[in-house]
Amino acid sequence: MAGVVLEVVVSDPRDVPGATDGGADRLHLAVPGPTCGLSPEPSQVSAVCRESDLPVFVLLRLNDSWSTTGGEFARLVGLGEDYLACGAAGVAFGFLDADLEIDTETCMMLLDRLPHVPWTFHRAVDSSLDPRRSWRRLIRLPRLVAVRTAGSPRGMSAGFDDLLATLTPEIAPLAMPGGGLAAEHVPWLLKAGVRQLHLGDQVRPGGSAKAYVDAGYVRSWRSMVDDLLDDVDR
Repeated sequence: MAGVVLEVVVSDPRDVPGATDGGADRLHLAVPGPTCGLSPEPSQVSAVCRESDLPVFVLLRLNDSWSTTGGEFARLVGLGEDYLACGAAGVAFGFLDADLEIDTETCMMLLDRLPHVPWTFHRAVDSSLDPRRSWRRLIRLPRLVAVRTAGSPRGMSAGFDDLLATLTPEIAPLAMPGGGLAAEHVPWLLKAGVRQLHLGDQVRPGGSAKAYVDAGYVRSWRSMVDDLLDDVDR
């Protein structure tokens, strides 16, 4: 059985060695900010991509909401094109409409402008009106490789049980738990079929965004997850 993809958040080229040496499989690049962060400058993407051969997925988000405007959308398209030209392997984004449903129209418009690009849907799903209905819509979108979710806008301490109940065999491979993920959650998630995990503060000393990603912290997660997966596969 395939292993578990560990996606590690980076915000600076100096985060990359810790993530790479510790055993990360994919990097998520974003500027630290409210909720899920914001889009970085293309120069930052280029600098991070030069530091590692790991796939880098870059956040496309210009405000602290789950929606975008016409002017912002044009900027997002331009940023996406710049990120890919800088070496990014994919992007991360997600939109809700005024009714707090998945804004599939905007997502598809962006995908049409960035053809053939793999992407992840970020934690907007946790703020949608009906997460189960949202998942049914998400799994039909093309080139989607992961959906980052904590089961609740308040994080996994509040949403873990709901997230676990949502993990059907169709949903689990796309689910990428993140947002307060703790070690005690992992065995249950792996048993439910989850094969992607998103790590942010967990791999920074003191859980501080001002600290760089630490290879030892990443390696501890890597070892724990691999050992637990071996137990699940037996």
